[in-house]
Amino acid sequence: MPGWNFADVWEAVAERLPDAPALIDHRGTRTWAEVDRRADGVARTLLDLGVERQDKVAQYLYNSPEYIESMFGIYKAGLAPVNTNYRYADDELLYLWDNADAVAVVFHGAFADRIESLRGKLPGIKGWRWADNGSGPCPEWAVSYDAAAARGDEGRAEPPWGRDGDDLYLLYTGGTTGMPKGVMWRQDDLFALLNRSNMILRYPEDGDPDDVRAMLEKPGLVGLPAAPLMHGTGAMVSFSVLSAGGCVVTLRGRTFEAVELLDAVHDHRVNVIALVGDAFAKPILQALEAEPDRWDVSSLLAIISSGVMWSEETKQALLRHHAGMLLVDMFSSSEALGLGSSISSGSGTTSTARFSLGEHAKVIDDDGREVQPGSGEVGRVAVKGRTPVGYYKDPEKSARTFLVIDGERYSVPGDYATVEEDGTLRLLGRGSVCINTGGEKVYPEEVEEVLKTHPAVRDAVCVGVPDDRWGEAITALVEPAVGEVVDEDDVIAHVKGRLAAFKAPKRVLVVESIGRAPNGKVDYKRLKAEAVERL
Repeated sequence: MPGWNFADVWEAVAERLPDAPALIDHRGTRTWAEVDRRADGVARTLLDLGVERQDKVAQYLYNSPEYIESMFGIYKAGLAPVNTNYRYADDELLYLWDNADAVAVVFHGAFADRIESLRGKLPGIKGWRWADNGSGPCPEWAVSYDAAAARGDEGRAEPPWGRDGDDLYLLYTGGTTGMPKGVMWRQDDLFALLNRSNMILRYPEDGDPDDVRAMLEKPGLVGLPAAPLMHGTGAMVSFSVLSAGGCVVTLRGRTFEAVELLDAVHDHRVNVIALVGDAFAKPILQALEAEPDRWDVSSLLAIISSGVMWSEETKQALLRHHAGMLLVDMFSSSEALGLGSSISSGSGTTSTARFSLGEHAKVIDDDGREVQPGSGEVGRVAVKGRTPVGYYKDPEKSARTFLVIDGERYSVPGDYATVEEDGTLRLLGRGSVCINTGGEKVYPEEVEEVLKTHPAVRDAVCVGVPDDRWGEAITALVEPAVGEVVDEDDVIAHVKGRLAAFKAPKRVLVVESIGRAPNGKVDYKRLKAEAVERL
């Protein structure tokens, strides 16, 4: 059978609920009929570029209606979207779009100057779609996004090759290997997994758009991705909301502001928020504590976090402002959904870092055997069933992450845990030295190589130090070059000039020696302990 395809589903939603709200931002509301028509226009202009089936289209956009609308158009055209971290520096963007074989880019005008300097190095990109965000005129080498969307008046855009459940959602993740890797999700698999956990409407797993037309009777939930749509957390919660006939609200600010979020919850009666741990939750709590009577948050059914754990203390404090909502900690990754979950409500709690194992998940040792509850044995969390196809153009890493155990295929992204006697998980973290800061994964060696290009630095190591808000704060330990004095602010600015700002250390500690072994290896555990002690 063809399988679920998001474009088919969302077209069916637009057919059933043409006048219902689909996308909302500070400029107003777009109905499902409007979004469907505009996405047809986007799809039409992409097809006019001479693209081929499942060619890749990068989205270099802030959270906005254009992000979801253009993704709808990409899906309609039978192409694959490529998320782009808008914090990336030049070299990171070049790597990403080259690795993804991108043939087109949809971008916000704020990035036009940066793209201007890179275009000559990206000969494979055939078209640029400029989305206005008040930062200047459309450059002559790009096409206005709104002009492209207006071509939806020409009718339904249909690719000659059709579309089906094998079409991809390509989710690039920083992972633990330095440069980002593209996780290839079949749309049918991703839709099925999100559909299983939908809060108000679940379609038959082997169904089709006719089931959407038959079952969808009224508008669904209102969702708000506080996390960037370029990350899986924000995107997947939005997919789930839209597929059940709901509406997605996006914020205007380009840095997270809790007051703006709470204003949106109050004004638009938001039901579901997607965020990433305490970096988002604590500012929300602080705003509520400062002005407890300012906002009506009673519409909230759930706040969902994934990518980094958030503290139970914060959850319980939030529940004092609205005991009727669920606070959900999803233990998932770009490569694996359904590893586990932790749910807090007004009637029950779960301690931080302890999760209920997902229905299709288990913990395995290095030989692939299941870790027994209460044994104290450490293993990696694995989930079977609907998992990604693999990493784009990286068969070796795919083979290391997607394993066949007892004849069944598992995704094993590298999270270590023990299993308590009651079957719950006690998470221990990634087996690598990957740093998770505010939901962003940072590979230390990438930052270390930049640190070592500073004239005052002879050697350097980066570790993640526990941080109350960010989960982990990047901390650099540097060994000075002979006769040099290390200036902390200058070293941090040096990194920010070459990498995305979130990868720069928040603190720089000077050490007499990094203490590398003869083979060049470093003891990250020892250095992390030293950093924690000094800070």
